[in-house]
Amino acid sequence: MLIRAIHANLAQIFLHLPNMAFKDTLLYVGKAVLFGLIMAAVFLFVTPLLTNNDTSNLFFQKRGDNGFELSFSRAVRRAAPAVVNIYSLSVNPNQPLNSGSLQGLGSGVIMSKEGYILTNYHVIKKADEIVVALQDGRKFTSEVVGSDPVTDLAVLKVEVKVEGDTLPIVPINLGVPAQVGDVVLAIGNPYNLGQTITQGIISATGRNGLSSGYLDFLQTDAAINAGNSGGALIDTSGQLIGINTAAFQVGEEGGGHGINFAIPIKLAHSIMSKLIKNGRVIRGALGITGEPISTVMAQILNLPDLTGVMITGIDAKGPAAQAQLTPRDVITKYEDEVVPGVEMLMDRIAETPPGKQVTMTIIRQGKYFEVPVTIGEKLSEDQQ
Repeated sequence: MLIRAIHANLAQIFLHLPNMAFKDTLLYVGKAVLFGLIMAAVFLFVTPLLTNNDTSNLFFQKRGDNGFELSFSRAVRRAAPAVVNIYSLSVNPNQPLNSGSLQGLGSGVIMSKEGYILTNYHVIKKADEIVVALQDGRKFTSEVVGSDPVTDLAVLKVEVKVEGDTLPIVPINLGVPAQVGDVVLAIGNPYNLGQTITQGIISATGRNGLSSGYLDFLQTDAAINAGNSGGALIDTSGQLIGINTAAFQVGEEGGGHGINFAIPIKLAHSIMSKLIKNGRVIRGALGITGEPISTVMAQILNLPDLTGVMITGIDAKGPAAQAQLTPRDVITKYEDEVVPGVEMLMDRIAETPPGKQVTMTIIRQGKYFEVPVTIGEKLSEDQQ
């Protein structure tokens, strides 16, 4: 509005000038000069605000007389104190009075002021007594609150016994999912060398089927070596976006291929909450195996499209058998939600509390049916 008003006033002034070409030239030049003055004023006004804002120096930090240099040290300072080293205390049965030796197992992340720590299940599964070492030198013995082999996650808990003492907590924002191309930092204790930071990008998201159908891994080229497992994958603001878990292996070769995986924090946080509440993750089960609809099967079964999951196998003692589902039935809806593929269906079944009755829409011999099914519980290997 200000620019329009000034432009109109200039136009009125130039209308009284005698030479038409001269008036047009002055008007053109006046507009350019006016625009330049306004942009200069905006720049002078905004620059002090930016330089005084903490976020402006998030990546560029002062380095002596060399001006500003790219650095992620601020992000590391926010998150690194909450990344712990996890050790197993081994005691010689022939000398039980000795204090024992510590063996490095991996890493973990302090998630709350109550002392809950997220790590990988494979890090602690063979440990008799677990010791957690903080970066400030403090050491705590910990108890296992719960573990979930399916997602390779476990929750530990440490008790702060000194009054007024606190634990560093990692920053989290569950509402901002990681995206391909994001710069990330992996923090952990590789090869028991002490806390180490590696840097890379998110190479891909939604990498599932690597250890179970319940995972959607973040793939990164930030180095994740032995001992990094259970550590933090953070973004450039220092917020936790994943729990480092594995490096891609080819045959007998170890990692080092630039293909590493982390469990997304939203999934990890959900599993953590369930482990704290129940000590384990309770999953629903339908007792089926299934596969996506191929073009050939769509024609054979007279299906309208490729949406849904075709049942290929049924557990004779499972909920699906009791509901009289049969192989070649095609599940198209689960509780009125369209089923686009196998992963979505299995996730919805796993998230359903055992004992709840759900309604599924199926296609059998070209006809639609609604089938009520009471979901069972998926048992772990030690429960079977």
